[in-house]
Amino acid sequence: MGCTSCASGANGQPKGCKNNGTCGTDGCNKLTVFDWLSNMSLPGNQEPFNAVEVRFKNGRKNFYQNHEKLSLSIGDTVATEASPGHDIGMVTLTGELVRVQMKKKNQQIDVEALPKIYRKATQKDIDIWQKCRDREADIQKRSREIAIRLGLKMKLSDIEFQGDGSKAVFYYTAEERVDFRQLIKEFARTFNTRIEMKQVGLRQEAARLGGIGSCGRELCCSTWLTDFRSVNTSAARYQQLSLNPQKLAGQCGKLKCCLNYELDTYMEALEEFPRNDVKLKTDKGMAQCQKIDIFKGLMWFSYEKEGMNWHILKVEKVNEIIAINKKGKAVASLEEYIEDVIIPDEKLFNNVVGQDSLTRFDRPKRSKNNRRNRNSKNTNQGRNRSKGNSKNKAKATTGGKPQKNKRRSKPKPKNNA
Repeated sequence: MGCTSCASGANGQPKGCKNNGTCGTDGCNKLTVFDWLSNMSLPGNQEPFNAVEVRFKNGRKNFYQNHEKLSLSIGDTVATEASPGHDIGMVTLTGELVRVQMKKKNQQIDVEALPKIYRKATQKDIDIWQKCRDREADIQKRSREIAIRLGLKMKLSDIEFQGDGSKAVFYYTAEERVDFRQLIKEFARTFNTRIEMKQVGLRQEAARLGGIGSCGRELCCSTWLTDFRSVNTSAARYQQLSLNPQKLAGQCGKLKCCLNYELDTYMEALEEFPRNDVKLKTDKGMAQCQKIDIFKGLMWFSYEKEGMNWHILKVEKVNEIIAINKKGKAVASLEEYIEDVIIPDEKLFNNVVGQDSLTRFDRPKRSKNNRRNRNSKNTNQGRNRSKGNSKNKAKATTGGKPQKNKRRSKPKPKNNA
């Protein structure tokens, strides 16, 4: 978040534009493309590519043709063709890089078939657009109340008004098919505008709303991730993660996208390992795999009759035994191929930043009253000991008999008479 709207406030508190990376300055938008061809001139007798990329709310983008040949630059607010009316968006890319983006998105490069850009947005267009944006929060709350009253099993996640206010798009998520014909009638009668319902996936909803993941950072889908690839539970199995849905699921309720980040590295490392269901043939009997360690390159095997006794073997030794078994021979035992793995005596937890013990939360809390009683008891005992020591000292000096304090009589005054 590098734009000025997301900077700190006057008192040092985070100000934030609260638009989840889609603010008007375009400095923190996750879909912003750097125009690395901006400082390069076109060859002679070649006209610039007559198409621009325009971004709308929530990172929605589309390509438009500049049939009026307006002098547009990145950041300009323009009025684009819509059905019906017009929409207001921001130019995010111009020139030859638009052609590259269209090829990347597998869109046919036909400028004449693209919708048109009418004009640069005037102040009147921007004012109408801003009024529509201000109504979205209130309309979203009222629309949810109507959906609950009608008993529809759906969740309205976001609302987007068209630039001229003639149409409102309601984004919703639902697990089953929803009959919202009565809902559209209620919306059109209540909000007095054209209604369009658009269903989005749970991952797209999480990207729109944003949030903090279990790692303590902002969600990848709301900051930089643009494509959503399918995630399977096999990715967790290859990485030897526990198949716990509460730990593997993200904010959207689906499997975390980050399970795919290191999957290729694990798959490459597992190419050296044999399959887990392989069995080693020895004179003592068949041995089967119990556990593997991808980082250290170790495998644990045990005999079928001795399942509790595991033997640690390196991957090279296991492949050597498998090669011998393929020749129809059996090795004497697994003990011959065991190598002593020296584990250094290192501390599992180092208090490098002044932290407490990892088991500090396992200890029961002591009440403050017990501590006060214990402290007062210790102080009373200390006082009694000091009194006893003083009495013993007095007995030692007087031969064991305590002496009474004698009052000194004051001298009588002399009569000078």
